[in-house]
Amino acid sequence: MTKRPTSSAEPARILLVEDNPGDVRLTKEAFKRGRIEIELDVVSDGVDALEYLSQEGEYADAPRPDLVLLDLNLPRMNGEEVLEELQDDPMLRRIPVIVLTSSQAEEDVITSYDLCANAYLTKPVDPDAFIETVRTFEKFWFSMVRLPPEDDSQ
Repeated sequence: MTKRPTSSAEPARILLVEDNPGDVRLTKEAFKRGRIEIELDVVSDGVDALEYLSQEGEYADAPRPDLVLLDLNLPRMNGEEVLEELQDDPMLRRIPVIVLTSSQAEEDVITSYDLCANAYLTKPVDPDAFIETVRTFEKFWFSMVRLPPEDDSQ
């Protein structure tokens, strides 16, 4: 994983961990409107997120994402638990995780950063503002940020 310029032949790959179909739809719409080609994979709970990232079960052939967009309020395993698991796994801890959640609670922000989230974004209620937030995130993370390599050999 390296910095991906807007003209990169290979699309940026994002794993969206989100159980709200409306937010999934808005996120997909925002990326469609963006200038960067994005491959967006979606799972709806924390257990599936970890299986996807670990390439287990039905996700055995899943590609490694360039980053993860993670909701905190998820069924089966919440976002904080996912962050804990990722931090404990040397193969997965370098994947940037951006919390994208409706929670504005200060304790959720603090806990997310304590668990090594790379950023914390609060979902706007207004659909247009939500789309603009995702587009701004996309521009920053894929035009400005240099992402870590997949493994130490690169």
